[in-house]
Amino acid sequence: MTLSRRNLLGAGLAAGAAASLVPGMAGGQRRSSNAARFSLGYAPHEGSFASRGGRIEQIAFAADQGFTAWEDNEAATRSVAEQEQMAKALAQRGMTMGVFVASMPKWSKSRPLLGATDGAEREAFLADIRASLDVAKRLNAKRMTVVTGFMDPKVPVDIQTARVIDVMRRAGDIVAPSGAAMVMEPLNTRTNHPGVYMQTISQGYAVARGANSPAVKVLADLYHEQIQSGNLIPTLDTCWNEIGYIQFGDNPGRNEPSTGEINYASIVKWLRAKHYSGVIGMEHGNSIAGRAGEDRLIAAYREIDSV
Repeated sequence: MTLSRRNLLGAGLAAGAAASLVPGMAGGQRRSSNAARFSLGYAPHEGSFASRGGRIEQIAFAADQGFTAWEDNEAATRSVAEQEQMAKALAQRGMTMGVFVASMPKWSKSRPLLGATDGAEREAFLADIRASLDVAKRLNAKRMTVVTGFMDPKVPVDIQTARVIDVMRRAGDIVAPSGAAMVMEPLNTRTNHPGVYMQTISQGYAVARGANSPAVKVLADLYHEQIQSGNLIPTLDTCWNEIGYIQFGDNPGRNEPSTGEINYASIVKWLRAKHYSGVIGMEHGNSIAGRAGEDRLIAAYREIDSV
């Protein structure tokens, strides 16, 4: 979920649910697509369809393929004009905005340390959360990604956990009145993010339960969870009431479903049985460059969506 990862790489509701979450979606405002909509809310991002043009052109192309959502981790770093332009493009196509990152970590410096004794970084994190509410409002976004920082080797883990719970509870108090929610993303330490604090969905579940806020949930990125712990469907089932967002990406390689070891067809079947109507971020790259890779990406999602 880092900027460098985004550079390396380059969600949505079912049709009725997407329309209900995007204000002003009168039928006359929607443009028709040339493909049937997917049954679940898979969300591409800028770069998924890079050969089709810029961000707005890629949104239009995704809609024409039946995708009903969009994801943009870097949305908070874009100008207000760009945010409004993207929101307008999504509204015109009846698409839902997925996550953006509400407080971008300093990856190269392994910061913030939200469990540190010094509370300055916790206060800076809360300031980012306050600022993110304006971004969410412009984008009609109901979910915002947060990373709970890095481990502080000077502080016992249990103390860090208590401090992370405390700051997430305070952040929940800031966000809850808006009706949106933050989704904490556990990240793997074995391949991509050594040293991060939150490493598994179950750990996120514990923090969410401790924060006890409707605005504090867990982002279940199945690529990270497969690397760190595996056991995907039982973990989702156990932690389900604290999961607020889902992302796909196969392992190894972090590309589209069918390129690695994860049985995404079974996961889609399970999510459909759970009546999941939220966004599923396509948090991965394309295994093949260019239009051939984009065609393969679409075909992979049509295959798993057909189960």
